[in-house]
Amino acid sequence: MATTSTRKRYIHSSTTRASPPADQSTLSAVTSVNHLSTQIAAESPPMVKPAPLSVLPLSTVLRNLATSSISSSPVLLPPSLAIMNVLAHSNRAVFNPDKNPLLRWFLKKTFYAQFCAGENAAEVRRTIDGLNKIGFTGVILGYAREIVLTESQTQNLSACDLGPVADECVRNEIGPWAAGTLETVRLARPTDFVALKFSGAGRQALYALKNRLPPPKDLRKAIDEICDLAAERNVPLLFDAEQTAVQAGIDDWTLEYQRKYNKVSGHSIIYGTYQAYLKSTPSTLASHLAVASKDGFTLGVKLVRGAYLGADPRHIIHDTKADTDAAYNGITESLICRHWGPVLQPPKAAADTPFPRVSIVLGSHNLESVRKARAIRDSAAADRSTELAIAQLQGMADEVSCELVCAAKGCEGFVKEKGDVPKAYKYIVWGTTGECMKYLLRRAYENRDAVARTRSGRDAMWAEVKRRIGRMVGFAA
Repeated sequence: MATTSTRKRYIHSSTTRASPPADQSTLSAVTSVNHLSTQIAAESPPMVKPAPLSVLPLSTVLRNLATSSISSSPVLLPPSLAIMNVLAHSNRAVFNPDKNPLLRWFLKKTFYAQFCAGENAAEVRRTIDGLNKIGFTGVILGYAREIVLTESQTQNLSACDLGPVADECVRNEIGPWAAGTLETVRLARPTDFVALKFSGAGRQALYALKNRLPPPKDLRKAIDEICDLAAERNVPLLFDAEQTAVQAGIDDWTLEYQRKYNKVSGHSIIYGTYQAYLKSTPSTLASHLAVASKDGFTLGVKLVRGAYLGADPRHIIHDTKADTDAAYNGITESLICRHWGPVLQPPKAAADTPFPRVSIVLGSHNLESVRKARAIRDSAAADRSTELAIAQLQGMADEVSCELVCAAKGCEGFVKEKGDVPKAYKYIVWGTTGECMKYLLRRAYENRDAVARTRSGRDAMWAEVKRRIGRMVGFAA
């Protein structure tokens, strides 16, 4: 890769070229140099091919290989998706992992272990400790429980804030969501983030977001309590992006809470999420940056490519993947360097707006984008005081994640880099096996929709298995 950090890691042999005749003294000098080089080479350890996946436990490598092999198989994936769809949506006890011990045991040893942190505080902390031991700075922790509305509830979505139906919404939707999210903040450490999904609060949240209304009374009380606890514990909250139908409302709430909690210059407690595959994202983000500049708060920005390709209207999404990549990389450069650019331009009505302080979380499984971000961070144009973290989903893109870890800590074939290496994170959810089924189903569909990337991950895991076998039987890595 064409970055400074790459040059630190690899040694390239030079090409042999024809030389003009030399006199005896020159030949003698060359002979001495060659003899010295041979002696140094004999005394120096041989260069080892970089192996970022070497930091992973063997059990993780084998489980990842099995999962990615299924996800990239045109034969195995369709029936697997069909089975998981039944498990995620069936009301029958036999298909509920929380009520079927045998099913729970199987899922917890396979797919659940691949993508999820645990069912209780002890399991979650053990998982986070394991990731910290590998070299990750922390995790982005989310509560997996989701509110799934019936077709009738969806069609008749209302404010749900009066009478018996309001009590039902608070008791069965807002209450459990708030309790789970508060527990997530308690489980997280100051080096972690917590992901917050408003739609998980149910009908009141969905109605208010869809109509760009303020949070209803009971929901606002819950959000305030969550944000107060996060600020008290210095655990940043990432407000997740969702479908376009409710995203404008989420943006409104995000800016409101950022004004309140992001008062420390250069440090964010509240982050908004921006999806680069939307054509409108550069202008939306620019308008939010202008608000932050005007009102004097730090804008927390989580940048992702996008997660609702199958649900958002196609015409609002970039026409090609190359267009999405260009938007993602252009926005990344502007954020890290804190300057407007060709992609992220100031609003026309405020062309002279100074670029505000920002905190950045880059969510990306794209190795090229991650390497570009690191190169920009290493450049003279970067604002090194800007908070920057880079994250991938737990159980996916480990070849990208582990390269970040190896750059920071040094591992087999890598030289520990000096200077500012971005912090490496894994996004992971927790909850009972049954609560996590809909999340696991989304991960399965994501792997289906990114077959090339899934195959790349599978091949990387298989290469790591072969490398370890070679080491065991005495072959060079």
